[in-house]
Amino acid sequence: MLKYIIIDDEPLAHEIIEEFCSMLPHLQLEKNCYSAMDAMQYLNENTVDFMFLDINMPKLKGLDFLKTLSNPPKTIVTTAYKEHAIEGFELNVVDYILKPFSLDRLVKAVNKVPESQSLKTITKEVASKTSMRFFVKGDKKHHQIDLNDLLYIEAYGNYTKLFLKNEMIISHEKISYYESILKKDNFLRVHKSFLVATDKIKFIEGNRILINEHKIPIGQTYKSNVNKLYNS
Repeated sequence: MLKYIIIDDEPLAHEIIEEFCSMLPHLQLEKNCYSAMDAMQYLNENTVDFMFLDINMPKLKGLDFLKTLSNPPKTIVTTAYKEHAIEGFELNVVDYILKPFSLDRLVKAVNKVPESQSLKTITKEVASKTSMRFFVKGDKKHHQIDLNDLLYIEAYGNYTKLFLKNEMIISHEKISYYESILKKDNFLRVHKSFLVATDKIKFIEGNRILINEHKIPIGQTYKSNVNKLYNS
């Protein structure tokens, strides 16, 4: 059993990390810390295997807090700021993951923590059996998305539209972000403005794809990728 703490000033960040970690039965949450000072007090009296650490917190920043620890737990940095990555790795963090992150990305980070290969194997097995979920920020809310419900994604200026089985959500991320985090075996870019779930395709006809009642164009640049679906 790997014991961990979460250090973040945002309650929603705690909820997301707890939700994902609850799917990994060999992880045990020991403490929710909403400031670096809370964490410092807890670690002075307790030990854990690793911690999730946010960077941008009031009073004492995450990386500054990490520098104060003579023997810190293994650390996974969770932040919306990619510019601190080099400094983080100079402090020997286990991984540096950008918000918003998916279950799959968190599992990759946690995989680097276990002290034994058997625990790493357990983590991979659980991840493969678990329906991947991730959070999407849109309409002043964080929506939890189950990939089983995701049909396709459409570029919408600097935003994207996520079309699910029963609803559509506008996300603040660009389509390139989703192309980078979604597994290529399950999702395929078929047009500069469209990314589709391959298992949801009903049929392909000419230069269009039908998913449920949605007709999605196939871009000329991406036609060879689409052809591989039925020529392989």
